[in-house]
Amino acid sequence: MKKSIGISERMYPNPAIMVSCSDGVKDNIITLAWAGTVCSNPPLISISIRPSRYSHELISASKEFVINIPDEKMIKACDFCGTNSGRNIDKFKELGLTKEKGFIVSAPLIKECSINIECKVKEIIHLGTHDMFIGEVVSVNADEEVIYSDGEIDYEKISMLSYLMNNYFKNVPIKK
Repeated sequence: MKKSIGISERMYPNPAIMVSCSDGVKDNIITLAWAGTVCSNPPLISISIRPSRYSHELISASKEFVINIPDEKMIKACDFCGTNSGRNIDKFKELGLTKEKGFIVSAPLIKECSINIECKVKEIIHLGTHDMFIGEVVSVNADEEVIYSDGEIDYEKISMLSYLMNNYFKNVPIKK
């Protein structure tokens, strides 16, 4: 028998992503678990950030961001970037992460992430505790070793992460 457990967002687990952004002077990284596909044509992805976060300020000003897909080797970096503010520290420097120049946007890519998705903000929707940034995908970049010969990404080569109630989980593909 089912039992009501209240009203809450219960779409778990969520992807763990590291979003890089810049105001042209200072770069930052925020770890988010509230992200998702919005549309395939044009390709749109949403990220949701509290207005009090430093990255919210940077993305609102620059109107661009990069979604970097971390793997299981980056759990400590994910946790650090999700629990420390970039207002006072340089997260790239603190974690020894490498900035790479994007193909389209000025926000840096995180070299240690195999996949980087460059986005330009199409719309900001004020929802309550979070604002949703809807970004149009302008470039998807991947390390050569995770790309099939047809140009698609081989996700079995990346131990992507999910986030659920303060815990990270490794996503493992299931063979059909």
